[in-house]
Amino acid sequence: MHTYNRLPSSGHSTPSPPPSPLRSPRLRHGRSKTGRFSPVQASGRTVAHRLSWMFVSVLLRRQGVFLFAPLMYISGMLLYMGTASFDVVPVIRHRPAPGSVYRSPQLYAKLRPDMDSDNSSADAISTIWKSPYKGGRWKPCVNRSSEGLPESNGYIYVEANGGLNQQRTSVCNAVAVAGYLNATLVIPNFHYHSIWKDPSKFRDIYDEEYFISTLKNDVRVVDKIPEFLMERFGSNMTNVHNFRIKAWSSIKYYRDVVLPKLLEEKVIRISPFANRLSFDAPPVVQRLRCLANYEALRFSSPILTMGESLVERMRKRSAINGGKYVSVHLRFEEETEDMIAARERGWKGKFTKPGRVIRPGAIRINGKCPLTPLEVGLMLRGMGFTKNTSIFLASGKIYNSEKTMGPLLEMFPNLHTKETLASEEELGPFKNYSSRMAALDYTVCLHSEVFVTTQGGNFPHFLLGHRRYLYGGHSRTIKPDKRKLAILFDNPNIGWKSLKRQLLNMRSHSDSKGVELKRPNDSIYSFPCPDCMCCANRTDDSRSSSVT
Repeated sequence: MHTYNRLPSSGHSTPSPPPSPLRSPRLRHGRSKTGRFSPVQASGRTVAHRLSWMFVSVLLRRQGVFLFAPLMYISGMLLYMGTASFDVVPVIRHRPAPGSVYRSPQLYAKLRPDMDSDNSSADAISTIWKSPYKGGRWKPCVNRSSEGLPESNGYIYVEANGGLNQQRTSVCNAVAVAGYLNATLVIPNFHYHSIWKDPSKFRDIYDEEYFISTLKNDVRVVDKIPEFLMERFGSNMTNVHNFRIKAWSSIKYYRDVVLPKLLEEKVIRISPFANRLSFDAPPVVQRLRCLANYEALRFSSPILTMGESLVERMRKRSAINGGKYVSVHLRFEEETEDMIAARERGWKGKFTKPGRVIRPGAIRINGKCPLTPLEVGLMLRGMGFTKNTSIFLASGKIYNSEKTMGPLLEMFPNLHTKETLASEEELGPFKNYSSRMAALDYTVCLHSEVFVTTQGGNFPHFLLGHRRYLYGGHSRTIKPDKRKLAILFDNPNIGWKSLKRQLLNMRSHSDSKGVELKRPNDSIYSFPCPDCMCCANRTDDSRSSSVT
């Protein structure tokens, strides 16, 4: 009987295939001409080995190998697992990524002797900002209108939310929108926030009369809506149509969508109003923003007076450096459990939703962690600021301050805060109001020779721009590369000279970035050139002495 053929039959017998070629002698593996193992090689094998080999050889000659292969694999794994010992488990050593671990205290202990004995250069505060800007100097040039205003299209009421400088953004944007729509702006209402917990009103923080007077030829500003209009809404602002405007909306949206409703209702409300206007806007809108931020917004008399006193006291304590001091904005307020609680209070489950994993090491590598007081001290000493430099520290309540502030005070004993510069009685009217306290910090930082920002946020961003506006277009600000700092401070082998060389380069980079022109999507609150300032090729180093 013929074997079953899978190919279709053509009616003829299938010819036999040609014989297979002989294998190369080198690939015979000791087999004799008869196909058996040679005695020389077989003698080195055990009986089990020879039986196993014979069994495999038989299977390989049959198509049944494809059926037995899975069984053979499973049997081999069971045999191995039954005989192998797992008493010794290899140890896999995990090396944290560079910059992911906080080793700054160990580095400080190692470098402190060399740091204290270093007298190789002059104090940085006397040599910083020596490189002139090649593009010329800049001066404020915000023009005010001298003509009267046409009849108003209606009243705009906004609620400014957030902290001091987020509210400042809202006020300036509201001025720009109202002016563009030829509307009357009602003094913005400062919304009470659960985090900042400050019930202060506009007049408690800013000079309201000065604000209205400065804007009088550009935007009408009133403290309240006339009663005859509010009667239509039952004298209740919640009955007024409220626009829920998307963040960063264009000024065109206000013209096409908001203005028709304003003309119809004569009163509209926009709440909330933080960041509701795009940074990329036409010159007429930018001019109004500049006018509001840099000219019309002046702190209220109590804040202005206290701020001037703090600035003068810092200058007296900096006599050794000609009255020049360094201000540092430090945000080191909470850790672990406190941070978790704060996130939950402010963002209600955003950080605890399923699948959300917070990796502190990755955050640190990416430069997202605020610098600790110790790291601020290491950085400034590495940048050439000596132990005699006067430091003003702008911050909230420092986390575990008795412990964490120790190293910074060792490196800079002439360190001051508003609490050390003023008595409790002097600070009494401000103490329970976070925005008023922040306004005092803002004032002292604004007039320092050097401003150091250690974390993002509205506070440093506004100071960057305001200092540029005052100091010829140069921010005179150190904005460190925290990604690089994380790696430097995580290196146990780095020496003081090497660390100092790299930090001096970082300081030089901040100097070169001091004068930057605004790009389309940048904020005029950080980059006032060229929207709020004009270039003037002059070499004098005049500085404004007024405290705003």
